[in-house]
Amino acid sequence: MLATMNLSAKTQELLEKEERYGAHNYHPLPVVLSRGEGVYVWDVDDRRYYDFLSAYSAVNQGHCHPKIIKAFIEQATKLTLVSRAFHSELMAEYVEYITKYFGYDKVLPMNTGVEGVETALKLARKWGYMVKGVADNKAKIIVCANNFHGRTINVISFSTDPDSKKDFGPFTPGYEVIPYNDINALQAALQDKNMVGFLVEPIQGEAGVVVPDEGYLSKAAAMCKDANVLFIADEIQTGLARTGKMLACDHEDVRPDILILGKALSGGTMPVSAVLADDEIMLCIKPGEHGSTYGGNPLACKVTMAALQVLKDEKMGENAAVQGEYFRKQLRALEHTNISIVRGKGLLNAVVIDHADKDAAWDLCLKLKENGLLAKPTHGDKIRFAPPLTITRAQIDECIGIIKKSLEQHF
Repeated sequence: MLATMNLSAKTQELLEKEERYGAHNYHPLPVVLSRGEGVYVWDVDDRRYYDFLSAYSAVNQGHCHPKIIKAFIEQATKLTLVSRAFHSELMAEYVEYITKYFGYDKVLPMNTGVEGVETALKLARKWGYMVKGVADNKAKIIVCANNFHGRTINVISFSTDPDSKKDFGPFTPGYEVIPYNDINALQAALQDKNMVGFLVEPIQGEAGVVVPDEGYLSKAAAMCKDANVLFIADEIQTGLARTGKMLACDHEDVRPDILILGKALSGGTMPVSAVLADDEIMLCIKPGEHGSTYGGNPLACKVTMAALQVLKDEKMGENAAVQGEYFRKQLRALEHTNISIVRGKGLLNAVVIDHADKDAAWDLCLKLKENGLLAKPTHGDKIRFAPPLTITRAQIDECIGIIKKSLEQHF
């Protein structure tokens, strides 16, 4: 198949090598990237593309942001890892910095996003037993249909995606799945006295940038408070200025009881995640009950502080709000018959492709690639458009031109 796609010999060789020696757990676009800067990436043939996926929002600050890279290099030459067996001066600086940045008493540092989710779930259960008084091994957590919180055995246990679950059982109990954006369903689930948490994405990213009704998050948070159930926000993809505010929950003035962050926390340089909560919740975890060798390592601490400071200093949230609204307006103005829905918030956006061919969205992404823009379908007929938050109005206009041209060529 690769040989029919006008790939260079170098690209072909690298793709075939990866196919031969790498696990087949992803289905990437046939492009091999070698460097990046800002909103752009270049392939091994030195062809430039707009990056409209931003590594699933892990490079909100743009590729290789100079201030983040500077912090990375400086710390990498001094001290990278001590484990949590010892203290490090960067750990002390970091925990103060990030807790004040987001307004929480405590932070528990981890590495990957799904580790952050697992941490939050353990924390909610522990709080349920120690504080709420739930009977041993009876704690339950409410989750939403079409969620995506990662791919560990525990997390896929409450996934509703068949591809995530088939042939991976048996699964972990303790979860109740309700429809997303359904307040009545949440109200009913909260009646269970064993409920300790409600885990929710403020916008469902992997499901195709599904934005809930206005007021859903604030009502859900208030209902959880009344029921003495923790409101747990997975802001791994939606947080860190992506939707036009520092957190997507900020659009409704919701302060999660447990906040999960990841992806852009390091500006795309290394895996870093964080779970934030106040003392009543966080101090339920005691020494030896949870941790990670790399969690809170000095390199991650230094890089994360730089990455968070860049978001504020360069007003990336404000830019995401303005450019995102403009981008959606321009997309809708195309009035293309094969785009049935344009939706999103800030610079987290998606279109739904309306076409009988189930591969239409994939094929459109191949055409976009040919024309210099990289995007990726999700769940068949949806395409996410999520460029780095440094993108300008002129660049948005150029990208709209690429999308328009690709639509005309494809359909």
